[in-house]
Order: sequence, then C-alpha cells, then structure tokens
Amino acid sequence: MARRSTPTVGVRYTGWAALNRDPQDDRVEFICPHCGTPGTKPARRARAEYRFTDGFLQDLQGEMSACRGCRRVLRIVPVVLVHDQDEKRRFEAVFLSALEASRN
Repeated sequence: MARRSTPTVGVRYTGWAALNRDPQDDRVEFICPHCGTPGTKPARRARAEYRFTDGFLQDLQGEMSACRGCRRVLRIVPVVLVHDQDEKRRFEAVFLSALEASRN
C-alpha cells in the first residue's frame, strides 16, 4: 500500500496572536482532514524564510507530520504566519470554510 500525504492548512501564531502561550514554544498548529483531530508540531523553518502571498505570510514549501489520532501522513501546506489579533480574525474568516470542510 502506497502512503500518500494529504495537504492541510497549518498556522504558526507569533507576537500578539500567541499571548496565551510561552514565547519560546514556536509551534505549527493544524487539524487532520481525515479525523478532525487538532495537532501541533515544532516549527521547522525560520520566520525569515516566509514569503508574502495572498495577504498572509506563508510557507508554501510546507512541512510533513503524522496525525496522532488516525496515524495518517499529512503535508502541512501552506503554513500561515499570524502575528496579531486582527490577522488572527482575518485568517479565521478566510480559512474557516477550508478547515470546517476538512473535518469529517
């Protein structure tokens, strides 16, 4: 059986958007499109490697991870860098339909 990765949207909160957690804890958050389980992984790329695309700073190269719920391989792309509360609300408005549709 060939293992295929499924693309999913990842979010990396920084600055004012990440006030509720330790500043040293730089993680990428995502939701599995297969089982709907939320997951996190340590951020792999430096913030300077992100490119401005579609109104958000995004890493279009992506990262790989595995869902802890269903054990499927995921490709986290794009990884969106969200810096403040206004960007957080705007991100949720833009990507909410993609995140909701991916939850099965």
